[in-house]
Amino acid sequence: MTSEHKDALARGREEGRIVRQYLEALESNKPKRGRKRTPDSIKKQLVDIDAKLAKAAPLDRLHLIQRKQELEVELKGSDAGVDLGALEKNFVKVAASYGERKGISYSAWRTVGVSASVLAAARIPRTRG
Repeated sequence: MTSEHKDALARGREEGRIVRQYLEALESNKPKRGRKRTPDSIKKQLVDIDAKLAKAAPLDRLHLIQRKQELEVELKGSDAGVDLGALEKNFVKVAASYGERKGISYSAWRTVGVSASVLAAARIPRTRG
């Protein structure tokens, strides 16, 4: 295997990693239905659960503990924000090359949630010819 081939493989892996990270960040930051929970509202729910746990029947206690664990994970996740700007900047650098190599169309990028402005910055044409 030539060094050029090895370099191309490494570049492909790196581009794939950058694209995957950006798409995962888009997915995890996608607006959800209903009112957005804040860290304060999550903490209030945790306090309510703690108050109910002392008097709960065993089966109810099981469900309350599960809900408490889910809220604690959500609270931790809300503290660790993702730097979407940095991921987007890296995505813009590699998206055209990655998309061309993999045959990914403009509409496919849009369908997975990449904005038109990001695709324009990445110089991905609306149609492939």
